[in-house]
Amino acid sequence: MARRQEQGSKALGEIILAAGEEIVAEAGLKGLSAREIARRIGYSPGTIYNVFDNLDEVVLRIEAGVLDRLDAELGATAPAGRPRDDLVRLGRAYLAFTHANARLWSMLFEHTLPDGAEIPDWYRMRLDRLLARVETAIAPLFAHGDQARIGEAARVLWAGVHGIASLSVADKLTIITRVPARDMIDNLITNYVAGLATSQDV
Repeated sequence: MARRQEQGSKALGEIILAAGEEIVAEAGLKGLSAREIARRIGYSPGTIYNVFDNLDEVVLRIEAGVLDRLDAELGATAPAGRPRDDLVRLGRAYLAFTHANARLWSMLFEHTLPDGAEIPDWYRMRLDRLLARVETAIAPLFAHGDQARIGEAARVLWAGVHGIASLSVADKLTIITRVPARDMIDNLITNYVAGLATSQDV
């Protein structure tokens, strides 16, 4: 009986998350509420809190699904060991994903947890997995075992790529340049990699 209840709760959870994702895709994070999810699935709002602790957990679970799909997109092609080419591929895939999933992707950065709340380990694991793809691509530019510098370089570069993608999705990039976002990302990666390759510290 307990197992059946657990399976039922899991199935209901998936229904709730699917409805929540649908709402965000249509109206953005601002359109998401327990009441709207409940209306769409034909349950009372209280039912949602029988499955999830609060609405923040619902949002985090939806975000986790988005991160999983992004990871699948970035991992569609295995790295070839050529940092510039591998990173350009990742950058272009990231940009394409942000435009194809604009509201869901924006949710990742609009949503904030209450003060004192910590990001769950299962969520952080997904972020680490995404950044590990960038680290793997950039690693050939560094001496073996220099993981600290690899991690730092990966995060600096990806923050720049993310910035370009953010401006592009918000349709704000044209305010500062007529250069397409894809070309800007290619430019950023090409020059960053060139700088790392020629640095006396590498």
